[in-house]
Amino acid sequence: MSAPIRVLVCDDQTLIRTALVTIVGAQPDMEVAGECGDGRTAVRLAGEVGPDVVLMDIRMPVLDGLEATRLLAGAGVPHPVKVLVLTTFNLDEYVYEALRAGASGFLLKDAPPDRLLQGIRTVASGAALLDPEVTRQLVGRYATRIRPAEDTSRHAPLTPRELEVLRLLADGLSNSEIAAVLVISPETVKTFVSRILAKLQLRDRVQAVVYAYRHGLAT
Repeated sequence: MSAPIRVLVCDDQTLIRTALVTIVGAQPDMEVAGECGDGRTAVRLAGEVGPDVVLMDIRMPVLDGLEATRLLAGAGVPHPVKVLVLTTFNLDEYVYEALRAGASGFLLKDAPPDRLLQGIRTVASGAALLDPEVTRQLVGRYATRIRPAEDTSRHAPLTPRELEVLRLLADGLSNSEIAAVLVISPETVKTFVSRILAKLQLRDRVQAVVYAYRHGLAT
C-alpha cells in the first residue's frame, strides 16, 4: 500500500477545523498531520511535520493565510509545500493573491466532502486544482485589476493553438472540456498544457491561469 496523504488543516474557526479534521481523518488514504488556527503556527507545523498538503484558510490571526502560503510555497522557497486554499462562496478578496503566492488551487468552503477529498488527492498528486465556478467568478470580479493596461499577447512564445488552450484554461475548463471545444483528444490537450507550462516556465495550471490574465491573453 502507498503511504497515506498527510494533511495539515489550518482554519481559525474551531467548528470548521474540527469538521475538516474529521472528514480527512476518516479516509483510508489520508491522515491528519496536524491542525492549527493561525498562519504563523501553520508555517511552523509544516516545517515540523512535513505534510503533503496544507488546507489553508485565508483570514486567520497572527499571520494570514496569504502570507503563510507565500512562506510555504512562494518563489524562492527551497522545498515548497502544496497548499490548497479554502475560501467562502463570495470569494475572499485574497484568493487571487494566494494563487500568485504559490497555492496549488482553491475550493469553496461549502464544497461537498467528496469534492474536498478529491481536491486534496488532486493537489497531492502534483496537479493543480481550479474550481471552474470559482475561477469564473474570480476572473469576473478582478479582470480589470489583474489584466495589464497594454495587451502583451504578442510577446508570448506560444503557437496559436497553444494560445487557444491557454484561454480555455483561464476559463476554468478541464482537459476533457477543452478537448470537446477544440475537437481533439484529452491526451493532446495534456500535451499542449505541458508545452505551455514549459515555454512560460510555469509550475502548474493555476500559474498558467494567473499568467493569462496578467498578460492579457484571456478575455
